[in-house]
Amino acid sequence: MRVMTSRSLRLPLAALGLSLVIATLAAPQPAHARKKDKAAKVSEYAPTLAPIQPVNAPNGSIFQTSMGYAPLTSGSRASSIGDLVTIVLVESTQAAKTNSASTDRSGNISITPPTTGPLSFFKSTDASVGAGGTFAGKGAAQQSNQLSGAISVTIAQIYPNGTFLLRGEKHLTLNRGDEVIQISGIVRASDIDSTNSVPSTRIADAHITYTGKGEIARASTQGWLGRFFSRVSPF
Repeated sequence: MRVMTSRSLRLPLAALGLSLVIATLAAPQPAHARKKDKAAKVSEYAPTLAPIQPVNAPNGSIFQTSMGYAPLTSGSRASSIGDLVTIVLVESTQAAKTNSASTDRSGNISITPPTTGPLSFFKSTDASVGAGGTFAGKGAAQQSNQLSGAISVTIAQIYPNGTFLLRGEKHLTLNRGDEVIQISGIVRASDIDSTNSVPSTRIADAHITYTGKGEIARASTQGWLGRFFSRVSPF
């Protein structure tokens, strides 16, 4: 009967542990966990619906309380939670920076030895010192971004000072991938025009996200091995 030593058991145990780790990482996530993660991501920009209020006033032949009403002073301008507001994206930023520096420094010292006496054996070339140094540096950086379009969002919250919290997203499924636009921010009621539109430059604390998924987005992204070496490379 052959007895396996502890050394001979190391390799099978190590292979078993590695296989368990790979199986755990490669195992698909449960459906309920995927739904929970997806709900957590979507809930942040989910549309805010207007609260349902009980109707106590009787209906008339012309005015129906269930259809709501618009005050004569404001018309149909968005002013309540759940109302739609169209954000016109007019983002355009440009930044440029240049920097240059140069230095030049030199020095020289010399001593003329006497022609007679105990120090006469020194030569003039033996008692001279000189040094010099130059430096030149230059750097430049330039960046520009532009985003245009429109997205309709809802009023998620009304603050005591009369400003609105706008929040919403748009999902576009194309033949080669998915596009997602998410936006949130605070806007004044006076900046919303009669068509319930507001430019994105009027939004305070704006968070605008424009991302894409699919084969086009993957093709324009550096591979994981290239990203690893770009992070650890000392050059």
